[in-house]
Amino acid sequence: MSGPARYWCFFLLLVMLASPGLFAAEARSETIRHVFPSLDGNIVAERVLDQLSEPVAIEFLPEGKALVLQRDRGVVTLADFGTGEKTDISGLPKLVVFSAAGVHDVELHPDYEKNGWIYITYSEGEESYSTVVLDRFRLEGSKAVDIERIFTADAYAETAYHFAARIQFVDGDVFVSIGDRQHPPRAQENENHAGTVVRLNDDGSVPEENPFVGQEEEGEPRPRPEIWSYGHRDPQGLYVHPETGDLWMHEHGPRGGDELNLVKKGANYGWPVVSYGFQYDGGPIGMGIPWQEGMEIPAWVYVPSIAPSDLVIYEGAAFPAWKGNFLIGAMAGMHLNRLVMRDGEIVAEERLCQRLLGRIRSIAVDSEGLVYLGSDNGEVWRLRPE
Repeated sequence: MSGPARYWCFFLLLVMLASPGLFAAEARSETIRHVFPSLDGNIVAERVLDQLSEPVAIEFLPEGKALVLQRDRGVVTLADFGTGEKTDISGLPKLVVFSAAGVHDVELHPDYEKNGWIYITYSEGEESYSTVVLDRFRLEGSKAVDIERIFTADAYAETAYHFAARIQFVDGDVFVSIGDRQHPPRAQENENHAGTVVRLNDDGSVPEENPFVGQEEEGEPRPRPEIWSYGHRDPQGLYVHPETGDLWMHEHGPRGGDELNLVKKGANYGWPVVSYGFQYDGGPIGMGIPWQEGMEIPAWVYVPSIAPSDLVIYEGAAFPAWKGNFLIGAMAGMHLNRLVMRDGEIVAEERLCQRLLGRIRSIAVDSEGLVYLGSDNGEVWRLRPE
């Protein structure tokens, strides 16, 4: 090696030793931006937040910051996606955190700018005996105040999974999905809340128009009046269509058979009597058939399963071709699942950013129509057209 070459190699080594962050920063900058194709052009994914743990839900506040729920830490984080700053909210009750227990969803009251109410679901009880609850609170800076219990689900179980607990407002009423808590027969019983979607007034009282209000026969268990629909397994996606007002839901199947369903008043969705999936050991579910009279037929079924997480029906401006489309996070499938609906039927499916961002746990859309994905890698990514 010539003298000048040795000199420049030595100089470069000194710079690297003196400023390791310089080259580390350059390497990181290459990993926080991805470009991937879609049917409507390339999409850029930019990492806007990291060092999280299972970001299960994202909810934007009117001022632009967002609430990010970290499920297995049991915390609600106030995040600024522009600066990357994040602060954990104080003042919330101590939460049960184990396996799939923790915080589950967060939603603003439709009149949030007037009343300041924020609704949150989380697991409560002990590790050996827990359920799902719905609280509401107001936010003062980074502190939760005025905390009120709205609803405690009669879905106690010793198991650690199938909490579901998504929240959605429809015409001022609040709907909450509740999993079967890994006790499948309870989803058909109706004298408890396991395996149901419940409908409440915004203060937690029961609307008189609920399908099982006042339905009690002598000598028979009384259906719980909060129930709106039943026969669900683990409904982890719940969203109201911004144009039609219809409530849509997806839920985990067992081994195959994840479903997208239109949620109807008093309807039975079949679990565990019928299913498009199979037992984990390969045996049949219930009667071994996908449908029977009196039970709803899904709008879409995933076989094999994608393990759906969050759900959004897109209405933003940034991706005009997605208007009215279903965006579903896929955990097992590690992608963003897009379903296209025409005249009430799903006509196409697209799988975006496959295995690029990890297990997609949550989805949100900001005021500009940009899409945000929370990943089990502990990151939040923002999608925009290239």
